[in-house]
Amino acid sequence: MIVDARVRVPQGMCEDVGPRPPELSERYGEVLQFGSKDLSALDRSDLDQLVEDCGIDIALVHGEFEYGDPADDYNRVIAELVSSDPKRYRGVGTISQQFPLDIMRALKQLEFCAEQGFVGVSMQPGFFHYALNEKRLYPVYAKANELGLAVFLHSGINYGSTHAIGNEHPIMLDEIACAFPGLKIIASHSAWPWINDMVAVARKHPTVYLEFGGMAPKYVGQPGSGWEVMYHFMNSVLQDQIMFGSDWPAFNPGTALEQWQQLDLKEPVLKKLLGENAIRIFELDG
Repeated sequence: MIVDARVRVPQGMCEDVGPRPPELSERYGEVLQFGSKDLSALDRSDLDQLVEDCGIDIALVHGEFEYGDPADDYNRVIAELVSSDPKRYRGVGTISQQFPLDIMRALKQLEFCAEQGFVGVSMQPGFFHYALNEKRLYPVYAKANELGLAVFLHSGINYGSTHAIGNEHPIMLDEIACAFPGLKIIASHSAWPWINDMVAVARKHPTVYLEFGGMAPKYVGQPGSGWEVMYHFMNSVLQDQIMFGSDWPAFNPGTALEQWQQLDLKEPVLKKLLGENAIRIFELDG
C-alpha cells in the first residue's frame, strides 16, 4: 500500500484567509516554482483525482498553514472530508498558533481532533516566529500525548524572508522527546540542512520519525546534496522511522514516488518508506 503521510487540505474547500504575505509568497514561489498556479482554487475533486492518478491508497490530510488563524475551519473541513471517505483519507488537524498562544483554545482544538479520530496534529511554530521547544507549547505536547495524537512539526529550512530558520532546528526535537517519551514526533521535511543532527535525534529516540514532503527525493541519494548521512541510515538502522509524504500541492506525489523508486534503497526499506511504516505508526489498518 502507498500512504502519503502529508497532503494539504485543498484551499478551495476552506474559508479564505486572505492573500499570502509577500515575505512568504516571493521566495516560496521562486524556490518551489509555483508559477502561475492558483493554489487557492484547488478543491475536493483535485484531491480525489490526485490520489487516484498517483495510486495513493491512504492520504493523511493536514491542516497546515503559515499565516492567519484558520485552524478551526481546517479541522472542520478535514473532519468532513475524512467522514465522507474514511478508507482513503485520515485526518491530521492543527491548532491556532499565533503568539502569544491561547493554550486553552489549543487544548480544545486537540480534543476536537481526537474526537474526530484524527491520527495527529500539524504545527509550524517557526512561521509564527517562535521555536519548536517554546515552553508554552509544552501543554500542547502533553495533551497530544495523552490523547494519542502524533505531532507533525515543521523542521529545517523555511524560505520566509523574515522567518529565522533557527527556530526549527531538529536538536529541539530531542528536548521534546526527552520531556514526552511516549509522544510520536514526526519531523516534517526531515530537517535539512541539519541532517547529521536529525539522524542523531532519530537514532536516540525511536518515537521520532522522518517525513520527506515538499522536496525532490532525488536529492536524498545525490552525493554533495547534504543528505548523505540520512541516505545511509534510512537504508539501515532508521528504516522503521521513515515515511513518504509529498506536501501536495507544494510537490506532486507522483513525481516523488517515481524518484523514490529510482533510488538504490533496499526493497524492504522502500516498502516501509512508502506505506508500511505509516500503517504501523498510525494504526491505519485498524
